[in-house]
Amino acid sequence: MKNILVIEDEEKVSEVVKAYLEKDGYRVYCTTKGLEGIELFQKHDFKLVILDLMLPDVDGEEVCNALTRISDVYIFMLTAKAALSDKIEGLNMGADEYLTKPFSPRELTARVDALFRRIDEKNHVLSFDNGKIKIDKERRSLKVCDKEIDFTPNEFDIVYALASNRGNVLTRDQLIDKVFGLDFEGSERTIDVHVKNIRKKIEEDSRKPKYILTVTKYGYKFGEEQ
Repeated sequence: MKNILVIEDEEKVSEVVKAYLEKDGYRVYCTTKGLEGIELFQKHDFKLVILDLMLPDVDGEEVCNALTRISDVYIFMLTAKAALSDKIEGLNMGADEYLTKPFSPRELTARVDALFRRIDEKNHVLSFDNGKIKIDKERRSLKVCDKEIDFTPNEFDIVYALASNRGNVLTRDQLIDKVFGLDFEGSERTIDVHVKNIRKKIEEDSRKPKYILTVTKYGYKFGEEQ
């Protein structure tokens, strides 16, 4: 479970953020005060903090400085300060993301997902479906529900190529170039055979795939549909 700390003085805003993020599979801790947020941070393992800049006890900037001094946590600033100069100041302070109020909870969730992908990639691991699938590039391993799956080298290269380009369609020719190289002289249908085998290994129902999706007359993409 990925923990997120929300430091936000408006309780209604915190409740909305918490509801959307928990629906997306995160564990969310909330507080309305900066000093309490720092105390909470020291008690739990947080990779991401969603931080309001205008807090009742201390400035959000002070909280940001305190947290980044003691950790490499990612900071997501959520604030009513909408001026470009405020955003630039926040990013220069160490924020990894900046969103102004009012905001769309769906956009916030999408940005949080993107930040966690960056965190995972920093650790050489791609994580999908709230950690159900984990792909470690360095170890060349893929786990489904923490169970390691046996892949041939070509199967792993195909699934990694698709996962690392999540949401983008790759043609069969593109996959051949990435996996087999430009000198490959076989049929592009080789990709279809490998994809069929990969689906059997990672999909709950290979006939109704959730992760490796076919784009008719074009190729494949890693969808992680939810």
